[in-house]
Amino acid sequence: MTTTPRSYLVLHGWQNHRPEAHWQHWLADRLTGLGHRVVYPQLPDPDDPVLGEWLGELERHLAELGEGEPGKPGEPGGGERVVVAHSLSVVLWLHAVARDLPGLADVDRVLLVAPPSDSVLARYPEVAGFARSGESYGLVLPQPTRLVAGDDDPYCPEGVQTVYGDPLGLTAELLPGAVHLDLDAGYGSWPSVLDWCLDPDTKFATRPQR
Repeated sequence: MTTTPRSYLVLHGWQNHRPEAHWQHWLADRLTGLGHRVVYPQLPDPDDPVLGEWLGELERHLAELGEGEPGKPGEPGGGERVVVAHSLSVVLWLHAVARDLPGLADVDRVLLVAPPSDSVLARYPEVAGFARSGESYGLVLPQPTRLVAGDDDPYCPEGVQTVYGDPLGLTAELLPGAVHLDLDAGYGSWPSVLDWCLDPDTKFATRPQR
């Protein structure tokens, strides 16, 4: 049985210049190696991002998911369109949902990983403009969505279930000791995120210890 190739959009966070050692780079490489189409863009000015610019880039890259081979997403028999967002790009995604950004409705499923809270964003002038000030309340996510975070993430000290899970109607999957699920926490590879990309029923787990 042949699996139809899928299209993936992988979105990074603040101060992320797509280092090869990061789990998102690792994921993009492996999905590409399996024959899937992966869009893993460098969003503009990652050290000093502007929300409007990131929204514009997101809209453009969502359109790219429906172009070209393999899989011809959006056509009968085409592959899934899947979004994987980490950290600040989770907040970006929620801004996009609030604005009904073109292309959102064509995405089949989404993974939101380690979103920072407004209280943390407000401390940093570079990203304070991304703070949603409680706008997550009442948002209706347009596709099946999983929310995953460390149970000790310093960038969401109030707890991801309180800040994001409850308002969005999601049950956060909390990984013990995973912190911000970034390189500093040891997430250069993360097998269960690859498993989820291939099978949406996958249960998330912390990365294996060396």
